[in-house]
Amino acid sequence: MTLVAILSGAGVSTDSGIPDYRGPQGLWRKDPEAEKLVTYDFYMSDPDIRRRSWLMRRDAAAWNAEPNAAHRAVAALEQSGTPVRVITQNVDGLHQRAGLSARKVVELHGTAREVVCTRCHARSAMEEALARVEAGEADPPCSVCGGILKSATVMFGERLDPQVLAEAMAITKASQVFIAVGTTLQVQPAASLAGIAVEHGARLIVVNAEPTPYDELAEETVREPIGTALPALLERLSAGGRESARRPDVSSSTSAGKGLAPYDRSTAD
Repeated sequence: MTLVAILSGAGVSTDSGIPDYRGPQGLWRKDPEAEKLVTYDFYMSDPDIRRRSWLMRRDAAAWNAEPNAAHRAVAALEQSGTPVRVITQNVDGLHQRAGLSARKVVELHGTAREVVCTRCHARSAMEEALARVEAGEADPPCSVCGGILKSATVMFGERLDPQVLAEAMAITKASQVFIAVGTTLQVQPAASLAGIAVEHGARLIVVNAEPTPYDELAEETVREPIGTALPALLERLSAGGRESARRPDVSSSTSAGKGLAPYDRSTAD
């Protein structure tokens, strides 16, 4: 069967009320100073940055967010029997909450639902740390060693976990269809996965409101809203797996018409 790899970016979660970062209405465009709150060197050296970061975490829209149509469509594709792997740049956990098995989600940038100590590396639930903030601890230290706590996400200035990146690379190289959705494909090394997929023979499909550096490599580009475009695209891929691949004209897309190649790895599911 065909392995579908999905690289999901912030645009996938905007319909859930979680703002993106670099889009036309992105957080960094509205408040460039906010980037300091998730930049490792600033965070580690400035207690005021850490206090502001904890308030940002406490007030984050992610805590009240629910999976949207895009998240549910990905889970539905997997439940239909199509081998699916998600490589996500998001830290909100909404793919898993939509019903996709956690083992089929690679969180490139970690998770906002846990905290980690920068000294002893002890991990605990984010909600426990936020309860301490609510109780008056502006910058709660690690309860194990007293070190500085941070969210278990990859901040700007930190390297991706090499094992996580290796898993993402392996999935990318094994995929026959690689969908980059809701991502500007500007942040490396995640963005390079699109090119690697093409180099290894995958069909690249880009679903994003704005142009990306990898559009020229894509067999198909879709500019329609993700909440409607991704479910329609995944339904088409699912139908193509059940029957002969049928490629209807889409006015907002460009497509080349390559069929789905078989995926025969026993580890697909």
